[in-house]
Amino acid sequence: MKSMEAGSAHTGRLPKGCLQCRRGSKMVLLITGRCSTGCFYCPLSLEKKGKDVLYANERRCSSDEEVLDEARMIGAEGTGITGGDPVQCLDRTLHFIRLLKKELGPRHHIHLYTSSLDVDSFRRLEESGLDELRLHPNVEMWDRLEESGLRDFVHSTSMKVGFEVPSLPGEDERTGRLVAFAEDAGMDFVNLNELEFSEGNWDRLEERGLGIRDELSSAVRGSEEAALRRLAEERDVPVHYCSSRFKDTVQLRRRIKRRARRAARPTDVITGEGTLLKGVVEGPIQEVIEALRKLDVEEHLFYEDKEKKRVEVAPWVLEHIADRVPFDSFLVEEYPTADRLEVEREPLRPR
Repeated sequence: MKSMEAGSAHTGRLPKGCLQCRRGSKMVLLITGRCSTGCFYCPLSLEKKGKDVLYANERRCSSDEEVLDEARMIGAEGTGITGGDPVQCLDRTLHFIRLLKKELGPRHHIHLYTSSLDVDSFRRLEESGLDELRLHPNVEMWDRLEESGLRDFVHSTSMKVGFEVPSLPGEDERTGRLVAFAEDAGMDFVNLNELEFSEGNWDRLEERGLGIRDELSSAVRGSEEAALRRLAEERDVPVHYCSSRFKDTVQLRRRIKRRARRAARPTDVITGEGTLLKGVVEGPIQEVIEALRKLDVEEHLFYEDKEKKRVEVAPWVLEHIADRVPFDSFLVEEYPTADRLEVEREPLRPR
């Protein structure tokens, strides 16, 4: 067993999609929030769950160019296509696989998650250029996989194929059968994710008597231990445990840092966490700009942020002049993501 950051671990070689996620170089493309499987543990947010929406990372998209722009903003080496279930929007999924391969190059690695066991759809995905297929069948199927037709498909495909499922406390026997099937069928990997509470699954997890690991985490108690028991077994198939901490402190942070390097304006400071530190002056735009000019602030050190309807100033400049600016001034820290979520705001000049 090989240890990784934030409590994650694996045996054998990591799938290429996981290697890229670990570097923060993988774009997450949510094709749709629709899915008919109805897994009780589904963590999808309420703004996406059951809805026919398209997101590239945190960015709501309505066009091909918006998806491609987000991929370029993080210098994406690959894309993970997810849902809902992308197979339920198969034509859209095939379109984006072809588009990403065409525009970002054949080496742009694409993996896809699906709860479907539709082998005919898998073959169409392979023909479109999909590199890696990650299956997460409903838990009731984990000990009936011989009925699925997967064994023959795995032997006939050139794609990498594996399972990616949550590590479910109390389901050791079924999980063991799923791993044993993957090994016997010659699958390429099994990924076990730490189960987490979310707004989309909280009630259904509580109904099953599941609780949080501790007050500082949304992870489910016993999920990590169940996964590590599987990794301790001697298996030919590689098994990977991905902790909830890994997703937040490694994968997401590294992706955000990649985006920050491209999203930052010359007036921004990139923090060690990958957020952007900005100086912000709020008030009538033209009056603020005139006030800055009167204070001899050089033109390249401030600009009008039309999206948020404010003037942004290099933070090191604004700290120096805030007591002479006749408007509310702040140091603002925000994510470099498309939604520009604000993390912290510090007043520099009280009203």
